[in-house]
Amino acid sequence: MGQIFYADESGDLGWKFDQPYGKGGSSRHLVIAAVSLPDTDDHRPERVMKDVYHGARWDHTKEKKWIKAPDKARNHFAHKAAELAKNHGQVNYHAIVVEKQKVLPHLRDDGNKLYNYMVKLLLVNEMAKHNLVEFIPDPRSIKVDSGNSMHDYLSIWLGFELKVPTQLRTQKIESKYSKNLQFTDFLSGVVHSHFEFNKSAQFNVLAPHIKLTKLFF
Repeated sequence: MGQIFYADESGDLGWKFDQPYGKGGSSRHLVIAAVSLPDTDDHRPERVMKDVYHGARWDHTKEKKWIKAPDKARNHFAHKAAELAKNHGQVNYHAIVVEKQKVLPHLRDDGNKLYNYMVKLLLVNEMAKHNLVEFIPDPRSIKVDSGNSMHDYLSIWLGFELKVPTQLRTQKIESKYSKNLQFTDFLSGVVHSHFEFNKSAQFNVLAPHIKLTKLFF
């Protein structure tokens, strides 16, 4: 039995803070969220998203993003996701959030490094608990084009630093074809909305079920 990790982000890797976010400025926070579950539970987040789509009267065959979701759908997701975590203890939620304005200037020259470092902090110790791991990040979230890829970076940490025999497989699936990635997009949106916009209704529901790491706070 293998363990699957889905990952997605909210926010951006820009550093323009003299304008409001969305109006010429960058986000003040970057969030990466992940869902970890055994392959035998892989169908459960998908069921949640179908239920959310049905409740919001969305076409479940088309991808929907947190940023476009009405409050009704967001609340529905938060309660259903909390219920899933409560009833199925092997389904776990993880998130890491960076307060970008406190990132030191010499670390801003390559956002790829920050992104990889965040993923490592978020997931590598969890991955090390399993012999076989399938890692499925949203392909639009993979920022590294030079040097070690995210896959190689995580593999190096697992094998050389943590000295575990974890076999890591990284798979690219477009989120429009994966409701589990859509679930993870909503999860990252819950966390990002809390930190970026102080909109915490859904976060307060899900927070007891999220293993949250803060960086540069």
